Parts: sequence; structure tokens; C-alpha cells
Amino acid sequence: MSTYKAAVIIPTRGGASKLHYPLEALEKQTEKDFQVIVVIDGDIDGSTAVVQEYIDRGTLNLSMTVFEHNQGRVAALNAGHRAADASVLIRCDDDLQPANQYVAQHLTHHSPGRETGVIGIYKNILPDTPYARAYGRYRDEKFRQEAHAASPDQRWKYWAGNVSMSRQLFEKLGGYDDRYRLYGWEDVDMGYRIDRAGGTIVIDPELATPHYLAATTTATRARRALYSGAARTIFTDKHGLSSLPQARPTGLWGLALRTLAIVSTESSVKYLGNVVDALADQLPRPIAEKLISLIVESASYAGITYPHRAQRNF
Repeated sequence: MSTYKAAVIIPTRGGASKLHYPLEALEKQTEKDFQVIVVIDGDIDGSTAVVQEYIDRGTLNLSMTVFEHNQGRVAALNAGHRAADASVLIRCDDDLQPANQYVAQHLTHHSPGRETGVIGIYKNILPDTPYARAYGRYRDEKFRQEAHAASPDQRWKYWAGNVSMSRQLFEKLGGYDDRYRLYGWEDVDMGYRIDRAGGTIVIDPELATPHYLAATTTATRARRALYSGAARTIFTDKHGLSSLPQARPTGLWGLALRTLAIVSTESSVKYLGNVVDALADQLPRPIAEKLISLIVESASYAGITYPHRAQRNF
């Protein structure tokens, strides 16, 4: 028998300036029967002191685990999930600001005997930058529409940082896969495995949560696309090429992407992203959006095709 109905696991690295978003929101939850576990993946910015302040308040059943060195997001996630003393395990990334009914709403989807994975889609909060005006806000809205319209057999693709599952299902699947040391895809991999195991995946509009994301410029977004493309190869090596749609883009747009991908590296996408952001407000919006799309999508394809270019660990 678990002590709590739910555990909220918050993995973080360099999150001292963001942790107030989830922690203050969790202090205001309508559901009180839950614990919070913050896992600090190497303290590089005083995150330990920030979490200790919230522990000292005594308003949350809050604990933290601090790694001496960076072990990666998967290690942090697994440590938090395995330390939990709860029936339902909720992943809440350190830049999310949950609503007051967040924990209660996750719990509504879980009952004994049902293997359910629950997803809340991000509502990205973007500063008013050229990237946001030309690309970020439009793409965010499009992504959310596509997620909520996804068929049941495609919902696993949206497993990310605002999700929940039962402890039993987490243990059955063996946790997050520690092969994912690059940026991303540890979450999509978990969603895929839940789906393959026969679990029901729900995307709940009531769990849409403000997300103070880090990618607020074209350069940052493209760099993450490069990392994510490289991590995608881990997924396809594991599950087979047929597990995902063909990555090779076609047509004239595809030719442009493949051509730019040949020279897309961390330094080049940073340079091109900064140039486009400097020009975006002077260009017609459709042209600015296309240029940003070209840089981001070619960076992703470069990561897939030349994964050695993006080997930074997360």
C-alpha cells in the first residue's frame, strides 16, 4: 500500500530560476494527498537552496535528490519515479506552471486494473521575440491542435514532460531507457512502449499547462532540433525504421532541407538563426516563417543523417 495517492516528480538541471513555477503552483493544489520529489541533476546554479526554501515552508510533502554530477535527464527521471511512495506517478518538468486542479485531474484517469498513460499538452509561454512573432506562436497553436486531434494509436508521440502513469505500469516497463543521453526522445520512447504494451493513452485538454520554454530564438530552437534529430536515431535503432514515418523529406522543399542539412552544425545553425531573427521583423511574415522553418527542419534532418554532429548529453 502506497503512502500517497500521487507523486509529482520534477527533474531539473540549471532550474533555479524556474522551479518557483511548479513548486508555488503545487502549494495551491485542491488535492492534498500527494508528495513532490525534485531530482537535481548536478547543482550548477543553487537549485538545492531554492528547493530547501520550499521544504522549510512545510506546505508540501517535498523532498529532493541531488546528484553530485550530471547523470542525464533519464537518470533523474528514474531516480524520482523509483523514490516515489505513491500509486500514480506524475512527471512535471521544472518550467511548467500547473493549475490548482492539476494533481486531482491527473488522478481522475487512473483506477485499479487499468493501464493508462495521461498527457497534458504544453501551452508555451513565449516572450515577444521575432522568433515568437514569425514562427513560435503559430507553430505552438498548430502543434496543440494536432495533438488533440490525434487518433488513439498516435497519441504516444506526444508523451513529454506533463504526463502520468501508475507505479505498476512504470515498473512493468522498467522505467525510462537510459540509452537516451542526447536531447529528447526518452519521453516519446516511453509513450511508444506504453502503447505497445496495450496501455490506453489519454490526452486531456483540462491538463494543458503553461510552459515557460527555453527555446525562444531561432538559434536555440534549431540547436535543439539538431540534438533531437540525433536522439531520434536511438529510437529507430531500438524499435525499427518502421516505427516512425520516413525521415527523408521530398519535393523542392525537401531538396532545400537536405541541401542545408549538409552544412548544418551547432555553430552554423546558431549563426543562421541569429541572422534570421535579426531580419524577421523586416520581412513579410510568411517569408520569415518559411526561413525559420527551413533552418529548424534542416537542423533536425542533419541530426538524423549526421548524428555525430550533436552528441551533447542531457
